[in-house]
Order: sequence, then C-alpha cells, then structure tokens
Amino acid sequence: MSDYRNTDAEPATHTTTVIEKGGSGGTVLIAIVLLLAVLIGGWYLYTTGNAKSSKDTAIAGAADSVSHAADKVGSAADNSH
Repeated sequence: MSDYRNTDAEPATHTTTVIEKGGSGGTVLIAIVLLLAVLIGGWYLYTTGNAKSSKDTAIAGAADSVSHAADKVGSAADNSH
C-alpha cells in the first residue's frame, strides 16, 4: 500500500511529494498457507492411496481364498463318486 505525504517546503512556490511503498507481509503469509495446504493435500492423497492399495490386496486375497476353497469342494465331490 502506498502512503501519500505532501510537505510544503515553500508554500507559495514549491511542493514536494514523497511516495513510500511498504509491504505488509501478507504475501509471505499467503505463501506459507498455500505451502501448508499443498503438503497436507499430498499427505492425504498418499495415505488414501495406501489404504486403497491395502483394501485391494485384501479383496484379492479373499477372492484367492474362495477360489482355493471351491477347488477343494470340487475335488471332494469328484472323490466321493
């Protein structure tokens, strides 16, 4: 934000204008907040991806177990005749 200050060195003939520019530090704060948001979002996606992978592995294991059980039942049925 700019500050406007008018100082009259000689009221009748001369006017000096001084414009000072100073930052409020808001840009740094916004950058930190955005960095934190990106880090938290990345962590969330990483942990969600691991949970999904674990779930998929568990489902595949259960399907494999059912397949083996069906094979055993089929073998037992063949042997009973």
